[in-house]
Amino acid sequence: MDEMTSLPRPPVGRFNWLKEIIGTLIFLVAVFTLLQLALPRSVVHGSSMEPNFEEGQRLVISRINYMIGDPQRGDIVVFNSPASDPGEPSLIKRVIGLPGETVEIRDTQVYIDGVLLDEPYIKEPCRPSSCRDQIHHLGENEYFLMGDNRNVSNDSRSFGPVTHDRIIGEVLFRYWPLNQIGFMHRFAFTGD
Repeated sequence: MDEMTSLPRPPVGRFNWLKEIIGTLIFLVAVFTLLQLALPRSVVHGSSMEPNFEEGQRLVISRINYMIGDPQRGDIVVFNSPASDPGEPSLIKRVIGLPGETVEIRDTQVYIDGVLLDEPYIKEPCRPSSCRDQIHHLGENEYFLMGDNRNVSNDSRSFGPVTHDRIIGEVLFRYWPLNQIGFMHRFAFTGD
């Protein structure tokens, strides 16, 4: 049997430990920066997404989802409104209409290409004064976004469809308050 000899451990020089610490710090800063770019955080302002989101809740958003795919009906997205000035806070709404579809609000109900949309997530039925009859024919890069609290939401009903480039990302996770922590999910829609 061959005898194994162990080599002596190389001595650690004075500056090697400093290089290791600096290298580790640079690595941590790079990882933190990449996470901030790919998974930014957002805070809910207002009541337009009640009962599913409330004022002050904190969310993690994924930019990556829409770099490799497109928003789907039911996704909750953060976006810059076409009616907002630069520097104004982003909005959070639910994707209702997809590119190429016709979104119609008739008698306070939402129809997609003539089919009534089942919406179990809304806070309360929409009042006629909040959900006036209207029709939107979406272009190939346009999405119709609405709040879950339809009676107080400023959404595509007032500022029109939102183009893909204005959508920052999909809400993935609620991390504050701790008693409501959890992943978000898309509702299954009938008729799709």
